[in-house]
Amino acid sequence: MKALRTLLLSIAAVLATTASAGSYTVKAGDTLYKIAQAHGMGTQQLMQANGLNSTTIEIGQRLQVTGEARSVGPTVNAAGTGSATVRTAASRFLGIPYRLGGNGRGSVDCSAYTQLVFRNMGISLPRTALGQWRTGYAVSSRNLRAGDLVFFNTTGRGVSHVGIYLGGDQMANANSYYGRSMVERMFGNSYWASRYVGARRVM
Repeated sequence: MKALRTLLLSIAAVLATTASAGSYTVKAGDTLYKIAQAHGMGTQQLMQANGLNSTTIEIGQRLQVTGEARSVGPTVNAAGTGSATVRTAASRFLGIPYRLGGNGRGSVDCSAYTQLVFRNMGISLPRTALGQWRTGYAVSSRNLRAGDLVFFNTTGRGVSHVGIYLGGDQMANANSYYGRSMVERMFGNSYWASRYVGARRVM
């Protein structure tokens, strides 16, 4: 009798786990961060569950998720919360000395800085600016929001610099000229405005 009860409890647990798991089809405007939040998962957890090596996803792609989809609240509130989260994460790593190839152990370059900030928010990014340029999906300059990655051509050979848009025409980046990670104006700065390439959204 005891063995039968144990067996029944085990079957019930398996059925409950199976019922709570499901799949989700990626739609336009989705990001891994948004999908993970909607299903009560962490971004890293979602990536591991689907064997993903980057945060790049495609419309129509099916992802394995756990739990039932839930509302993440009105867009205006989510945007406000996201802005505060991004600013807090970016602020944690300001003032770090700039060094080309620096990986966060005492120094950073531009892509190491963005990688460090996003890792702090549970989002994995490629190591280089070009790799990050191929992540997420494109966003026009008119629709920028806090957390978008912004890219620049500083060498004349394509994407070579990346920063994090904070809102209000401000971006956080590791600046080689000033030699440290810092916050500065973006379109209001003629240097960056003339070298702006585009933006990608990953959260």
